[in-house]
Amino acid sequence: MLYFAAFALACLTVLLLTPIFSKIAHKIDYTDKPTERKKHAAPIPLVGGVVMFIAFSAGFIIFVASNDLKMLSVVAGAAMLIGIGLIDDYFKTKQKEFPVLPRVAVYLAVAAITFAAGIRFTGFHIPFAGEYCIFPLWLQFAITSLWIFGLITVANWMDGLDGLSGSLCALSGITLFIVAVFMGQSDSAFIAVILVGSTLGFLRYNLYPAKVYMGDSGANLLGYLLGVISLYGAFKQATLVSLAIPVLAMGVPIFDSIFVAVKRLVSRKPAHKGDHTHIHFRLTDAGLKPVQAVAFIVLISVCLNLASIIILLVME
Repeated sequence: MLYFAAFALACLTVLLLTPIFSKIAHKIDYTDKPTERKKHAAPIPLVGGVVMFIAFSAGFIIFVASNDLKMLSVVAGAAMLIGIGLIDDYFKTKQKEFPVLPRVAVYLAVAAITFAAGIRFTGFHIPFAGEYCIFPLWLQFAITSLWIFGLITVANWMDGLDGLSGSLCALSGITLFIVAVFMGQSDSAFIAVILVGSTLGFLRYNLYPAKVYMGDSGANLLGYLLGVISLYGAFKQATLVSLAIPVLAMGVPIFDSIFVAVKRLVSRKPAHKGDHTHIHFRLTDAGLKPVQAVAFIVLISVCLNLASIIILLVME
């Protein structure tokens, strides 16, 4: 019942606040304008991230941080990512490009705050030896930072079609919730179910044709929270099975982003510059309608998420 209450609080908050924030966004011209690359017909409010952050923070403080004050560092990290994302989105409303370095600096600062709170990758269990290999602190921080940075990036990169990034993050959140409950990790389960509630509420306005976009602020938030859930949950077990679960749960954006990054590296193109090499663009360029492309990618993600749950049930 508590999990359902946390889910309902987050979902209803997003459903109620999104129309209000959308009107404000139109008044202050905080919208994503149609361009040659962006084919939507009219300006779309970029407030999904702010609304999801408010909903998540409310649920998180009530159901998680009230039991462990150090977990407030997660809200602090999320707030920093929302802030830099809002600045980035503001530049987009003016059809300008926000510099990469400030974003990277904030991502690393958030990773440091999260690491200091004890939410980190510490090592792994050596198969058949029954021993736990603890990494040195510098390597723990490097892997933790890379994981958080990577998930923020892949959530951003998959936000190219209406409802795509939100749907993939919601699916991953559902899987990580099931895993956390199975492993008896209540805090991770609450974070996951609040994330899912916030995301599903947002998708009510973001599925095709989208009335609201999450913007970079929303993608930052979802990627970061998925990173926190996995670091605090599945990665905490540090077995071969638990390490594979988050990777499979977020398999589509992770594998697609690796493919895109390698292709841009081979082509000597900047990794942060947008192009049409992502799977959703390749599908639409091949003739699929945006809704069909999203459905196809989500179906693949459903299969990968189910596979991760089956592996957990069989192997644990």
